[in-house]
Amino acid sequence: MRHQLQGQVAWITGGGSGIGLAGAQALVQAGAHVIITGRNASTNASALHSLKALGSAQALALDVSDKQAVQEAATQILQEHGRIDILVNSAGTNATQRNFDVLTTQAWDDVVGINLSGSFYCVHAVLPAMRAQHSGLIINVSSWAGLYATKLTGPAYNTTKRAVLALTESINMEECMHGIRATSLLPGEVATPIMEKRPTPPSQAQRDLMVQAHDMGQAILFIAQMPARACINELVISPTHNRFYLGGLETPPPRT
Repeated sequence: MRHQLQGQVAWITGGGSGIGLAGAQALVQAGAHVIITGRNASTNASALHSLKALGSAQALALDVSDKQAVQEAATQILQEHGRIDILVNSAGTNATQRNFDVLTTQAWDDVVGINLSGSFYCVHAVLPAMRAQHSGLIINVSSWAGLYATKLTGPAYNTTKRAVLALTESINMEECMHGIRATSLLPGEVATPIMEKRPTPPSQAQRDLMVQAHDMGQAILFIAQMPARACINELVISPTHNRFYLGGLETPPPRT
């Protein structure tokens, strides 16, 4: 039987919107105390208001590409709660001008700093506490692009999301004897605010056919409620109407 998360402490980066917020909502409802972090103060405040209506939560301002700030956030969480049971690395970004003919080195650095280095900084910050408590779950949000590089997602996003798979596998190889397990969560198209960063944002009709943020929240909850003896190494979730299979550019059929 799946266990509930009462008494557990979860840290979710990028928790103010999209997949991160949906995961936070699901974990709060399951009894965890959830700390969301993000760069935007107003987004954090709005998310926290919704989370507090469901359970126990707090929000911290954090740019995960700042290694010192990440360590300070982890230290604050540990000082206040004494443990970190779950880390969800959901902070992510992409460049709007993302292909080689227009991608700048600064845009590359921004994507790598958040999607890859930021995930590593957070993992690095929580591992000592997880080793000490001999338990811990790390969920790294990768992407369909982590398995199947596409022109649509661009080289910076493709590279960082594939690297997240290696990061996750490395955690499991080196930390499983400490009771620590890690999952790469690989969604296909999800209707979240990051869609606005695409050179041509999808239409509402297209977004309606995508995986929804709530679906991803339920996936995060499913992973978190697995018994500690079980590790889900990778979980791939895609829309049934998968535009990567269908060419990616077609207009969805009208609903009848």
